[in-house]
Amino acid sequence: MFELKKIIGSLLMPLPMSLIIIFLLLLLTSKANKKSYLACLSTVLTLWTISTPFFANFIITPKEQTQKTFSVKAHSQIDAIVVLGSGVHPNTKLTANQQLSSTGIARLIEGIRLAHIYPNAELIVSGAGLSNVTSSELMAQAALSIGISSHRIRQNPQAYDTAQEAKLLAPRLVDSKVILVTSASHMRRAQDLFSAQGIDTYSSPVEVFSYHNTPTYLKFIASSSVLNAITTYTHEWIGQKWITLRRALDSEAL
Repeated sequence: MFELKKIIGSLLMPLPMSLIIIFLLLLLTSKANKKSYLACLSTVLTLWTISTPFFANFIITPKEQTQKTFSVKAHSQIDAIVVLGSGVHPNTKLTANQQLSSTGIARLIEGIRLAHIYPNAELIVSGAGLSNVTSSELMAQAALSIGISSHRIRQNPQAYDTAQEAKLLAPRLVDSKVILVTSASHMRRAQDLFSAQGIDTYSSPVEVFSYHNTPTYLKFIASSSVLNAITTYTHEWIGQKWITLRRALDSEAL
C-alpha cells in the first residue's frame, strides 16, 4: 500500500502528469504527418526517460563516485576554506540564509562545518549577485549568525563565474592549504580552474544525488528533481567543453 501510494503520488506531480497528458493527446491526434508525429512522440518519451532516476543513475552516479569525501583525519592543518558562490534571491524582508539558493545553503553549511573543525582557517565566501546583493555578502551574514567570527570571514564579491573566483583569489591562496567547497557536479571544473591559477585544493563536494539508492518502484517515474540534476550535469559538461575550446584557441586562457 505504501509503495502504491508513492507511485500514484509521484505520477501526479507536474512533470510526469504533463508528459502523460501530452502522450495521450498525441495518441488521439491525426497521424497524417507521420514524421512530425513520431518526432513529437519520441520527444515526449525521451524527456520522460532522461527524467527518471534509472537514467540519472547511469549518467550521474559514475561521476559522483569519482568525488572523494574530504577526510579530516588526513589533513591536520588548513589555511583557507573557499565556498564558491551560487544563486541569490534578494529580498530585504528575509534573513540572509533565506535569500540564498538551496545550492548556496548546501555549500555554506559545509563551509561552516569545516570552519568549526579548523578554527584557524579563513572562511572565504565568494560570488557576485543581483540588485547589489552578492552571494558572498549573504553567505558572510549567514555565517556570522551561525557563530563564525567576523575576523575569520573574507568575501570575494566581484566574481561572476568560477574562472573569476579562481583568478581573484589566486594572490591570496597560492601556496596555501585550501579546501574547495562546491557542488559535486561542479567540483572537477572548479578544481581545474583553480589549479590553472596555481591554487592546489582539497575537494569537499556537496549536493551528491546518489540515484543508485532510489527505491525500485520509483526508478522509472519521471521527476522534475531528476531533470534538474541532469540539467546541472549537462551544464557542467558544456562548461568543460568550453574550457577545452578556450584553451585550444589560447593556451593562457582560463
